[in-house]
Amino acid sequence: MANNGPKWDGLLKWSLSHSDGSSSSSRLSEEDRQWFMEAMQAHTIDSISRMKVISQIMKMPEQVLEAQGITPDDLEGMLDELQEHVESIDLANDLHSIGGLVPLLSYLMNSNAKIRAKSADVLTTVVQNNPRSQQLVMEANGFEPLFTNFIADPDIRVRTKALGAISSLICNNQPGITAFRLANGYAGLRDALVSDTVRFQRKALNLIHYLLQESNSDCKIVRDLGFPRIMIHLASNQDFEVREFALRGLLELAREESDRNLDRADVNLRQLLEERTRSIVVMSDEDLCAAREERQLVDSLWTVCYDEPSHLRERGLVYLPSDDELAPDVVRDRFEPPLRAWAARRHNETSEPPVPLLLGPAP
Repeated sequence: MANNGPKWDGLLKWSLSHSDGSSSSSRLSEEDRQWFMEAMQAHTIDSISRMKVISQIMKMPEQVLEAQGITPDDLEGMLDELQEHVESIDLANDLHSIGGLVPLLSYLMNSNAKIRAKSADVLTTVVQNNPRSQQLVMEANGFEPLFTNFIADPDIRVRTKALGAISSLICNNQPGITAFRLANGYAGLRDALVSDTVRFQRKALNLIHYLLQESNSDCKIVRDLGFPRIMIHLASNQDFEVREFALRGLLELAREESDRNLDRADVNLRQLLEERTRSIVVMSDEDLCAAREERQLVDSLWTVCYDEPSHLRERGLVYLPSDDELAPDVVRDRFEPPLRAWAARRHNETSEPPVPLLLGPAP
């Protein structure tokens, strides 16, 4: 379906001709600028048209689509295209006004698991860092089917994608956070942690850490549901992101001292930190660099729990000189967008020379 989209060949050729040094002039001509702006406006109009067509297709009953020879793979490709369009925050907000948001939400209940998963993926893009679309999804009762898929869908990929969409929907969205708590969302997160799917565990741990940061009172809920024991187990997981996310959650619990949400006398906790310390000590320089956050989390957790310097700190392994080194940006100039480069050159050419700083009396 994307074949009907705008022709990008001309834009690509123009971009390359102005970024590889082959252009005879360092400035864009007025004709080039006008052509580019018209092309981009046409692309925006075309995107709206395509989104309207996709919205109409999503409104059609499954049996009608099947009768027309439309397969689940065709629908998944259509949703891929829609996701590309809504990466623009303005187009994401336009999705509701053109009648596409409600049909997209209905696809969360599609009979095909791939469609349910992909529709949640598209919704993640729609609401991510987008308060307006978050509000629109909440008002359209989009939280309910997402939550149902998260806790009850038989397909683990659907559950994982739904959790990702929920995380983006409730981030910096107090009504969303409240809805998640009232729906007993923490019980669903506990189920995700004890699953054997790494991506599901990562997303659950990440959301737990965010929620604990948002509200210290949630620490008691997490404690009462047995999360510390599960996170201690996950903190020795072979996946480094699962380990780090679990350590983050444990540290957040340890810092909230009012209710002693993390039992500092737990022998399993001490064994975990000692085991992670031994693993870090024997790491190669390359692995130490990759484990930067884990080193600091283990050190902080030991210090908070036992009120003494960690063995990592005593060995000088918490902060390394290489931690502050940034990789050189060797590709920025080569791949800088041509319009941005043109604007920077134009600014330099039109700027007045700096006034010299007088270090002595004027002549």
